[in-house]
Amino acid sequence: MAGRYDPNPFDEGDEVNPFSDSAARSKTAGQSNYGGGAFFTPILGTVPSATNSRLSPLPPEPADFYNPTATVDIPLDSVKDLKKKEKELQAKEAELRKREQEVKRKEEAAARAGIVLEEKNWPPFFPIIHHDIANEIPVHLQRMQYLAFATWLGLILALTWNIIAVTTAWVRGGDATIWFLAIIYFVSGVPGSYVLWYRPLYRAFRKESALNFGWFFMFYALHIIFCIFAAIAPPIVFKGKSLAGILPAINLIGSHILVGVFYFIGFGLFCLESVLSIWVIQQVYMYFRGSGRAAEMRQEVARGAARAAF
Repeated sequence: MAGRYDPNPFDEGDEVNPFSDSAARSKTAGQSNYGGGAFFTPILGTVPSATNSRLSPLPPEPADFYNPTATVDIPLDSVKDLKKKEKELQAKEAELRKREQEVKRKEEAAARAGIVLEEKNWPPFFPIIHHDIANEIPVHLQRMQYLAFATWLGLILALTWNIIAVTTAWVRGGDATIWFLAIIYFVSGVPGSYVLWYRPLYRAFRKESALNFGWFFMFYALHIIFCIFAAIAPPIVFKGKSLAGILPAINLIGSHILVGVFYFIGFGLFCLESVLSIWVIQQVYMYFRGSGRAAEMRQEVARGAARAAF
């Protein structure tokens, strides 16, 4: 029987302890470190021991790390600073609120009294005056207001060119006094014309005020007289050379051609300003007579005289 049958194919012979290092080494001597077959099987003993790769332990967590009711220590100095800043912000906020209420109260009082608060909006790059013809002047009066505005700008241009012409005359051997007079004409003429006749006309068209019309006619007539005088520039004040008119231009064209040309340009500007100003005052006067403001102004003057008498 023993000859007919093969030995047990599952019998490995000597029992080998797989957990014994000496047995594993003796059994696998002269063989590959990996077993063959359909599966990749590492041989025991080739895997490094897990005891050699230890991770460093995490630091211990605070005792109250997971306690939501735990208190956090904040320095007292920082708390005091926060409270101080909070009080300052509250004080500033209260002051701003008080100022807003005061401004609102003044605006309401001005509105009840019929006073219009004028916001400075011209020129756009550096607002110094209030000017809004399109929104404040009636449509049928806007053309006259724009023409009056053009005469005011024309006066500024003429006085500016007068400074240039007089400066050239001074550099070419003239008296320094004429230059100072040209500066005085500009400094007093530009703001004076706005306050004395342009703003009264603006308010007269906006409010239909007869008294403002009266102020406009009086000072605009003086403006026209000055422009005519400057265009002629008679030799009354420093031989007339402080104004770029026709007489000094004729006098200077022979000796200093450039200075004479500059004076002739100034003469043309003053002539144009005079003609345009005369046309504007005629148009405004025709409207003033046709709208019945003349009779209203006479009544106001009569009431003022009566109040002054009594």
